[in-house]
Amino acid sequence: MTNQLYITMSIAMFSWAIAWTNAKIVNEYLSFNNLIFLRFLVGFISIYPLIIKTSIVKFLTYQNLKFIIPASIIFYIYNLFFFMGTHYGYAGKGAVLVTTLNPIITFIIMSIIQKRIQKKQFVGILLGFLGGLFIMNVFNEGLSNIIHINNIFFLICAFTWGVNTVITNYGQKDIPPFHFIFFCYFFTTLISLPFTNLFEINFLNLDFRFYLNFIIVSIGAMSFGTSVYLYATPKLGPIKASAFIFSVPFIALGTANIFLGEPITQNVVIGGIISLVAIYIVNKK
Repeated sequence: MTNQLYITMSIAMFSWAIAWTNAKIVNEYLSFNNLIFLRFLVGFISIYPLIIKTSIVKFLTYQNLKFIIPASIIFYIYNLFFFMGTHYGYAGKGAVLVTTLNPIITFIIMSIIQKRIQKKQFVGILLGFLGGLFIMNVFNEGLSNIIHINNIFFLICAFTWGVNTVITNYGQKDIPPFHFIFFCYFFTTLISLPFTNLFEINFLNLDFRFYLNFIIVSIGAMSFGTSVYLYATPKLGPIKASAFIFSVPFIALGTANIFLGEPITQNVVIGGIISLVAIYIVNKK
């Protein structure tokens, strides 16, 4: 079972990697909020067949909702800055920054909750932030570059995803994983609805290029990729689950270079490698 979960997680991470390129492409067609609404609408519809045989009403308890609602709100926030970041910045660079900082942020949050941290893990955290500084090109362009629009969106993504990883870990204690995921996608759809302008969406005017990339970024990366990640988180533990993300950065960087022509800069590669070493140190037994 564990080996199958590892293989499935690896495929899920690949779907995440290419999603950064897909997101930048679909941004050309629809507004950020319209994309969020459609992404989660497709998400919870595609998850429903996995839970159709069981009653979902019995899981709408206060104990479950106190995790589902915050997770859904954070899903909305993450996706808003995900689409904004890929629109205004480099998708490949964003993928490296978010996916290498997220495990470090997750670990910091869990360390605060558990009030336990080892020396080697502290070293890993410092290395992780050093890698992040390289990726943001702080050493060449100064500390002010941290709050540059091309970086701040991705930093918010890294932080919110780290928080959601921890919430998901605790939220799935009393509810089956796919039920938790279904409700999160459902409530995120409702949360995004007031910000959505459905009259702007003309499905007949959207071409094959949009639909192909949207299917990958929604059904591929979210319905499959994110669902597998959330399913695996309580089984593997939030820190080990986050560590799987180390396979994402350079696949995403290469994909963005091939399909979008984005440059592979030296600082991003160096920062990504340093951050991956940091993740290894944090998770090493």
